[in-house]
Amino acid sequence: MADLVGLFCERVSDYRATVDRVGPGGLPAAIVAAAHAAGARRVLTPTGVPQSVCDALRAEFELVDGTGIGTAELDRVDTVITTAMVGIASTGTIVLDHGSGQGHRAVTLVPDVHICVVEESQVADDVPAALHRLDPARPMTFISGPSATSDVELNRVEGVHGPRTLHVLVTVHETCENVS
Repeated sequence: MADLVGLFCERVSDYRATVDRVGPGGLPAAIVAAAHAAGARRVLTPTGVPQSVCDALRAEFELVDGTGIGTAELDRVDTVITTAMVGIASTGTIVLDHGSGQGHRAVTLVPDVHICVVEESQVADDVPAALHRLDPARPMTFISGPSATSDVELNRVEGVHGPRTLHVLVTVHETCENVS
């Protein structure tokens, strides 16, 4: 599994996202550090984000509950913290099914920074293997790096259709080195 997780981290990095591998008990501190690095002020946490993470964030930032948040309020949030349903190693893609810890789709598309937690056990080899872990009746968002598009002259533009910054934290069972 370590090679699979390593491939996932490498592919996510290829998309200009930041990837850190986090050891046991290090998730709250890693999320706070990532939020600070992004210049966060107002941080949204959907229902289901671990309480230890919310407590650590609350000590450093203005914490916004994502439950029932409207568009105007969401527009004033600069960073969202979510979990994921699955990560795809071969493509470096994160899949959200908007279940616990993930919030509704707008929560992951409006804030400028998305910090996403993927557990090592959630990494699948390829798209078919990932699809077997997903419920086709649930809404899904596939994320491959920060939002990007190209203009007519093929100049890359980031942040037009979603977050300009994606920071992925891969939680592992042992302390690992920073991949970014």
